[in-house]
Amino acid sequence: MWSLTKFVASRLSRSRRFFSSVIPRPCIIQKRGADILHDPWINKDTGFPLTERNRLGLRGLLPPRVISFEQQYARFMESYRSLEKNTVSESDTSHVALAKWRILNRLHDRNETLYFRVLIDNIKDFAPIIYTPTVGLVCQNYSGLFRRPRGMYFSAKDKGEMMSMIYNWPAQKVDMIVLTDGSRILGLGDLGVHGIGIPIGKLDMYVAAAGLNPQRILPVMLDVGTNNLKLIEDPLYLGLRQPRLEGEEYLSIIDEFIEAVLTRWPKAIVQFEDFQMKWAFETLKRYRERFCMFNDDIQGTAGVALAGLLGTVRAQGRSLDDFPNQKIVVVGAGSAGLGVLSMAVQAVVRMTGNAETAAQKFFLLDKDGLITKERKNLDPAAVPFAKDPGLIAGLRDGDSLLEVVKKVKPDVLLGLSGVGGVFNEEVLKALRESGSNRPAIFAMSNPTMNAECTAVEAFKHAGENIVFASGSPFENVQLGNGKVGYVNQANNMYLFPGIGLGALLSGACIITDDMLQAAAECLASYMTDQDIEKGILYPSINSIRDITAKVGASVVRAAIAEEVAEGYGKVDPEELAYMSKEETVEYVRRNMWYPNYSPLVQKK
Repeated sequence: MWSLTKFVASRLSRSRRFFSSVIPRPCIIQKRGADILHDPWINKDTGFPLTERNRLGLRGLLPPRVISFEQQYARFMESYRSLEKNTVSESDTSHVALAKWRILNRLHDRNETLYFRVLIDNIKDFAPIIYTPTVGLVCQNYSGLFRRPRGMYFSAKDKGEMMSMIYNWPAQKVDMIVLTDGSRILGLGDLGVHGIGIPIGKLDMYVAAAGLNPQRILPVMLDVGTNNLKLIEDPLYLGLRQPRLEGEEYLSIIDEFIEAVLTRWPKAIVQFEDFQMKWAFETLKRYRERFCMFNDDIQGTAGVALAGLLGTVRAQGRSLDDFPNQKIVVVGAGSAGLGVLSMAVQAVVRMTGNAETAAQKFFLLDKDGLITKERKNLDPAAVPFAKDPGLIAGLRDGDSLLEVVKKVKPDVLLGLSGVGGVFNEEVLKALRESGSNRPAIFAMSNPTMNAECTAVEAFKHAGENIVFASGSPFENVQLGNGKVGYVNQANNMYLFPGIGLGALLSGACIITDDMLQAAAECLASYMTDQDIEKGILYPSINSIRDITAKVGASVVRAAIAEEVAEGYGKVDPEELAYMSKEETVEYVRRNMWYPNYSPLVQKK
């Protein structure tokens, strides 16, 4: 047991750490003169005070007037709003979205501190530009948009060299790595090296939503080739012009990269992102017990969906204990769909204690229709969710979505198919006969063109008394008589920043299922009963930092309970264990980075 003396000393130590963080600490740098201006991590543009210009060799390299951080912020926002005003009549929305992305990207390339302040303060407006859905457009056009490198690129041709390559990254410490192989970017398929846009966008959200230090993040593209012939034949394509590696040859590349990363940064958290299904499940199984990692498509999307499903039960006027009785049809048997099912079934097991019947109320469909145990060559990951023939009268293997909706009469229709419009008018009208007084529709596929249906279509054909959520942003629907159909954005940006931050600040050696469940349940409990009654399942993205702090704290507490926490910095596991729920939230908030210019001191 911890002694009282040690406990009091730790509290005093934490108080000193808190008060010392109020004043920006100096940043020790080794650069001087123009090299500073070319480094976006430390560049302040015209914001360098005269004292710094003198001691860092900047005098004469900048216009004489010093512009404050607030003035720089206001000037950028004025130029951005001018762009918005000038493009308001543009019919090509993709052109406008990319124009907005470019102006933000130029700021990112030049001045990261100002970039992240702009992003944090305008997160509702800018998240759709640096994240979904615009990031899909960026990935599709990446070779043409490329101006300067960001992150690291490891390719199949680097085999045997990765252990030395990892030391080319200039940061001495890395807390979070987001890794993709570009094989399944959103619902767009194999985009090869263009997929680097996803880790970049994800990590921008980590900084904005979770307060990770931007100097301690690393986006990584693992280029093992592409099976996209259009890219291979594109003269501008920047990746390897060869078919994708497969089997043990592929896994050996992943293994070598992971070994290199953990040799240099053994406490780094690695998030796997947008891997095709077979490798998403294989890598999760291969690594999750060995180091701190998770797969956002399988586990992050699942957590957000579970939070929405639990909220749906409340919106239907039922107790959370009734969740195991919900009939849920899931369309899409990829990594995201199976991830949602796995986590939802785990939640049912926790509530009922019965693992044998936990999956009974879930119905899974793929491109060939309803999946039953009669299906031949069934993917092993889908086997636990295959239905027994005859469970519901008339259901057969391969039944269409329309047939399943008519026969099952589900409480929830959840789409992660990547097929735009699969929830068509007939399917939505059939949902009117649901056994629920308020059926829910989750059209979660990204980008927007791949959404299973739009909000307008859902409220028009399924009825006004539904709950609607989407993975892409849609506007709330005006239903007439002053009524509004609320559109929930069931985006994993609500969860993955909190999972990563909580794992980091607990010093978790691995990320457990209970940590993920705790994150989902925390998000589900965030909304008030009044919001839920209106059909609002998820909070406004404007409160994303508050959400992340609470989700992160729930992950910290779960890591302590699971005995996988090893502490962070000078805070050891015993001190974390002594914190109350409120103190844990405050601990997380205190460790969230916020963009302000720090005094620069040159190391001599």
